[in-house]
Amino acid sequence: MVPRGYVGITIFPFMFLKYKALKWNKVLINHEKIHLRQQLELLIIPFFVLYAFEFFIRLIQYKNWKLAYRNISFEREAYSNEKDLDYLKSRLLYSFINFVRK
Repeated sequence: MVPRGYVGITIFPFMFLKYKALKWNKVLINHEKIHLRQQLELLIIPFFVLYAFEFFIRLIQYKNWKLAYRNISFEREAYSNEKDLDYLKSRLLYSFINFVRK
């Protein structure tokens, strides 16, 4: 099980984990690797601009910090596929677009 709360963050090319022991958590590491791929395909800076923009849209929409975060398309893709350790092998470019909600 992946502990929830903010236990990891990825800022290309680095992955920061709250606790050293989390580096053995394959699901969490896979989640963060999905973010690495997203950042690469959007050339890093645009990823963070879009991430922040979508977060604020979701915050207005849901009026709840956690719901806003969980409904960012990048997070929805990562959470939906974090347990599939082979996901990145078959992931298509810009797959996060399939997770955008209106």
